[in-house]
Amino acid sequence: MTEFWLISAPGEKTCQQTWDKMMAATTRSNNLSANHKFNIPDLKVNMDLILASLLVTVSYFFSHTKKVAQYMADVLEDSRDKVQENLLANGVDLVTYITRFQWDMAKYPIKQSLKNISEIISKQVTQIDNDLKARASAYNNLKGNLQNLERKNAGSLLTRSLADIVKKDDFVLDSEYLITLLVVVPKTAYTDWQKTYETLAEMVVPRSSNLLFEDNDSGLFSVTLFMKAIDDFKHKARENKFTVRDFQYNEEEMKADKEEMTRLSTDKKKQFGPLVRWLKVNFSEAFIAWIHIKALRVFVESVLRYGLPVNFQAMLLQPSKKTMKKLREVLNDLYKHLDSSAAAIIDSAMDIPGLNLSQQEYYPYVYYKIDCNLLDFKV
Repeated sequence: MTEFWLISAPGEKTCQQTWDKMMAATTRSNNLSANHKFNIPDLKVNMDLILASLLVTVSYFFSHTKKVAQYMADVLEDSRDKVQENLLANGVDLVTYITRFQWDMAKYPIKQSLKNISEIISKQVTQIDNDLKARASAYNNLKGNLQNLERKNAGSLLTRSLADIVKKDDFVLDSEYLITLLVVVPKTAYTDWQKTYETLAEMVVPRSSNLLFEDNDSGLFSVTLFMKAIDDFKHKARENKFTVRDFQYNEEEMKADKEEMTRLSTDKKKQFGPLVRWLKVNFSEAFIAWIHIKALRVFVESVLRYGLPVNFQAMLLQPSKKTMKKLREVLNDLYKHLDSSAAAIIDSAMDIPGLNLSQQEYYPYVYYKIDCNLLDFKV
């Protein structure tokens, strides 16, 4: 399970007692969850700024963190099984980072107001998102152009490019009267083609047809005829379910297409490494910012619920799927005495314009879920 419950409860005589009570209720006899202290420093308390901080939407930071992770999976393509090992925070896996969380004093100085800390984090994540959009747009355009060229050189003979199949020797070139056409013939109709192609129109050169290429369903045949017979030949060929491809042999165009594919393929390889490195670094930054916003929200809501002076214990619980329901019951029982006073504070906060705490699941204790599953597929 990569789901964690970040909760807080008011300190007893000491915060250690709060921790010990929770541990006794959840692990001593029933082993409902793996628990860790979650260290939130003493942030500057100002009630106006606390209420302003609640307007910061945690889901905003989660969505941007998930976007970076998902784009890394898109970029790695065939190596999707390696995505998870690249999703690190401060050089460690996400579970380790969360369970050993320490506030980053250098990035987010606690002497700053809560509002300023929120703004620092918001600006950082917004910048990451803007950079991601620009980098993704450039890389996706390059990748899309390359895929379009690759598609032209693959697929059915009816639609694919023929440039890498045919040779100059397959054509009558620079003739004032003759032209070579390329015709796609179903494999089941090879015999019919050989019997009829010379009579599909007047002025077809006898014995001029050659099989140049085959795929699973069809063959590509050349046939030479006089130019004045082209329209009649195409019409008759269509009636017999033979498809004349619209193709003119042009060495310069074919060379340009091959050079373009080589250039795009080279450019994609050149961009791939730096892009993956950027994604790794900025996923880490986005994830760290998201967890700090979670910590900030826990601090803010704990002060609102439990009052001043600041005295609460933040705790990180990792339940299993089987124990979730029971763990919720145990926690509700352990902290139900907090409900009436907490509810009154939250009810008053509900009247603040723009503040919608009802979107967050409400329990007698402060609760936020942290889900480390940031990908839309299983790796």
